Parts: sequence; structure tokens; C-alpha cells
Amino acid sequence: MSSSTITDVRQFLTFKLSDEMFGVDVAQVREILDYIKVTKVPQTPDFMCGVINLRGNVVPVVDMRLKFGMEKTEKTVDTCIVVMEVFVEGETTILGALVDSVQEVFELTPDDIEPAPKIGTKLNTDFIKGMGKKDDLFIIILNIDKIFSSEELMVVQEAGQQENYEQEAVQNM
Repeated sequence: MSSSTITDVRQFLTFKLSDEMFGVDVAQVREILDYIKVTKVPQTPDFMCGVINLRGNVVPVVDMRLKFGMEKTEKTVDTCIVVMEVFVEGETTILGALVDSVQEVFELTPDDIEPAPKIGTKLNTDFIKGMGKKDDLFIIILNIDKIFSSEELMVVQEAGQQENYEQEAVQNM
């Protein structure tokens, strides 16, 4: 999806990973949590931190820095988990994205958004909707539905379901 498909004013929740600013459509954000303990699930990809219990529901959490090839997120007082709805192949998955800090919600018009940069043929930039401009800031606007492959989301979903089954088994003992 390119920025040319953004035809109306949209609101984007912005967050930082290292020194870079990213944005996601607020329509896909469910809530923002202060960092809470994440339970590691064995045999999952490096970018998957584990799962959290969110009001009785198991929610997988991914480290967005690791997913983007950066260093692992260091937990600070600003570290947050952004709980989002991700749509892949007709299925909705709820997942938490571990980020360095949440900044603010920006309203951007189509004129404020440039097309995603073309970085050669070997790099996949489908997950970037465009580059937002706010004053002198650049915001990498993410297409959160295209960051994870269906195989990666399946692993994330299965890890959450496995943890859910284990919790139910312990409760039924």
C-alpha cells in the first residue's frame, strides 16, 4: 500500500524505536500499556518476547526493534506495549508491540505524507505506507498488517494459544 491510498485525514499514534519515529493508524490501536512482565514462550522467533495476560486473555508481545533488525529493546520507565489489531489473510490477531516510548497522536493529511522510499529491489518496504512530515520530523508510517508474514503470525498465535491452554489446565487441576 502506498501513500497514494491515504486519501483522507488520518490520525497516527507515534512511537520511538531508538532515534526513529514510527506511526500506526490509531484505528488499529486497542490500548497502550506500561511495560509489564512478559512470560517467555520456548521455541519462538527472537523478535517474540512472549505473552502477557490482558484481562484474562493471552496476548503475544513482539519486540519491534528486533523485528526491524535493531538491538533488543532495553526496558526503561518509558517502555510501553502498544496493543494492536493486525489483519493478515482475513484473520484478526491481537498482539502487543514493545516500543521504546509512545510519543503522541498526530493528524496527517495526504499532503503531509510522501510515498515510501524505494530502496532497491532486494529490500521489501511493503510494510511502510509512507513518510509523514510534521514540522521538521519524519515519521515512518507503518502498515502494521504487512510487518509480519502469515507464517510469523501463525507462530505468534500458536504461542498465545499454547499459553492459554496451559493456563486453563492449571486452573482445572
